Amino acid sequence: MKNNKILVLSFLFLVLLSSFGVHKFYVSVTQIDYVPSKKRVEITSRIFIDDFNKVLEKKYNKKIYLGSNRQIEGATKLVESYLKEKIRVSINQKTYDLQFLGTEIDNDVLICYLKVSFSEKITTFGIENSVLTEMFREQQNLVHTNINDEKSSFLLTNSETTAFQEF
Repeated sequence: MKNNKILVLSFLFLVLLSSFGVHKFYVSVTQIDYVPSKKRVEITSRIFIDDFNKVLEKKYNKKIYLGSNRQIEGATKLVESYLKEKIRVSINQKTYDLQFLGTEIDNDVLICYLKVSFSEKITTFGIENSVLTEMFREQQNLVHTNINDEKSSFLLTNSETTAFQEF
């Protein structure tokens, strides 16, 4: 009797677990630091490679294979072009072009490095980050800033892609 009870409970537990599908989450993390000694704003963005591959494939109508031994020639240029379109920075009410520095891979994450040359005092800072939002409605882009020794964090989504700070 006790074994039957355990068997029934185990079966119910398995049924319960199998009724819940794996829920994929879509998130990127971007760190932005103003480094006055280097006269620049440094941007480091971490994006899951599998999601990035899907977005780039759809945008450019070809498989990119980021992070694999089959990565196509020119993939880094496509990443650069995409990021410059999806991440925008304004400092003191003026929009600046991003300079792409490169990428590296850490497990299943593509780490992207960008910068903006800037040597004046920052009084306002705006960030737009719509990375992957065109494909994944649930995409969340977490942005951490460290500007003028003030740290802030913003959660940007498909419906809210911009954040603004005053100092």
